[in-house]
Amino acid sequence: MIRLEQISHVYQLGKKGGERTVPVLRGINLQVNAGEIVTLVGRSGSGKSTLLHAACGFIRPTGGRVIIDGQDTTKFSEGDWANFRRSRIGVVFQSFQLIPSMTAYENAELPLVLDGVGEMERRERTLQLFERFGLTDYAQHYPGELSGGQQQRVGIARALALRPSIVFADEPTGSLDSENERQFLTTLQQLNVEEQITFLIITHDEHVASIGHRTVRMEDGLLTETINGRQSQGSSAIDSEVTV
Repeated sequence: MIRLEQISHVYQLGKKGGERTVPVLRGINLQVNAGEIVTLVGRSGSGKSTLLHAACGFIRPTGGRVIIDGQDTTKFSEGDWANFRRSRIGVVFQSFQLIPSMTAYENAELPLVLDGVGEMERRERTLQLFERFGLTDYAQHYPGELSGGQQQRVGIARALALRPSIVFADEPTGSLDSENERQFLTTLQQLNVEEQITFLIITHDEHVASIGHRTVRMEDGLLTETINGRQSQGSSAIDSEVTV
């Protein structure tokens, strides 16, 4: 489903003539099977968010290949990536990325509008997600009228609107209280089992990490170890490789 091969990434800092190169990812190999939940943990600055952004096409890695469903996405144009994400991938952002001038309902519905889904089906899908995430009473609120946790739940609903086969999530529970975190993790596991959605989740929370079929630890741009967790549905876990 997802295969990262020798992924490296460097940032150029400083002005022309005085640049310095800062390596962030150092030849990472990771495979995520269809129907798996893989959690990636590490301290701030370890490179885990950069790896996620490379995997879902928001940055082009300096080296290596990202292969999803057999397609080498590192050859994609920006337009190719946009179409690919819309058809197959949901993304949950740590910073919500909601549009301030749109209601919670409109934000969650937006991927369906862009994909040309009819009005009645859009409404049915969006309201089902709002009910699932406890957002029904906040559908007509604007992001500025919502708490951080409520905004995050809207972002999660938006990521799931097109029923993607893969979801990338960057600290998806970072703004949730303990009760809403528990409900979200239960829902995520249900979606994984019922709809076989594949998840790659970035987190610093060991409790969140524990729901994964595998937990991969990251440090200084390298994968340092893989911890096997609960058994995945219908697929065997393939450990990540560490390449120095």
